[in-house]
Amino acid sequence: MVIMMRQLSITLSLLALLQNLPAIAQVPESTSGISSDYIQKVTAAKWMTNFSDGKFYPERLLSRAELASIMVKAFGLNKREAVNKGNLAIPDVPRSHWAFNDIQTVLKTDIMKGYRGNEFFPNQKVTRAEALAIFAQAYGVFQFPDDSVNEILASYPDAKSIPAWARKAIATVATEGFLNTDAQGNISPLKPVTRGDMAYVLSKYLQRQQQQPETPEVPIIPNSPQSP
Repeated sequence: MVIMMRQLSITLSLLALLQNLPAIAQVPESTSGISSDYIQKVTAAKWMTNFSDGKFYPERLLSRAELASIMVKAFGLNKREAVNKGNLAIPDVPRSHWAFNDIQTVLKTDIMKGYRGNEFFPNQKVTRAEALAIFAQAYGVFQFPDDSVNEILASYPDAKSIPAWARKAIATVATEGFLNTDAQGNISPLKPVTRGDMAYVLSKYLQRQQQQPETPEVPIIPNSPQSP
């Protein structure tokens, strides 16, 4: 009887201990520090999509064709006047390619550029520097003087590894609060960009758009002359 009472006491103690333990948080889908909240925002905006199995795969690397498609959606590039130009001859992107129209659009609007012989290399993976520069090109690169660019980027430990052609663009992204870094604050410009990386940048851009105040309506004053 004494043994049974001891076993019951131990069981009750264990139950009490388990009840007081904090709930185990769900592990986000991304393992690169990208919150699933960012992913949900960009998929809800239909700027990026899940795969056919319903998963986002934030660690997967982005190709140039995929980035072109994302840029068209996020910035409405297909509505820009330059899109009305005739199609360009791109040897490695035939009309049957799934991203043909989006690639034509980013080339016509100068958001992305081709390579030698007018080739696009649609399957080539994109570095973080390239992706951020392309994003900034669509967003609008701030024409900071070189001293300001150096000052903006000085706080990042690996700032010296940013290619010269990408420094103004990355300074723009950093100034606007769109830039994600690793735990040490590194930009890692030469690493391949992931879907999670792009989801972060786009979610911050989306948040900025949603914060923009609506244009106030001009009140109508009775018996006042109407504007022409």
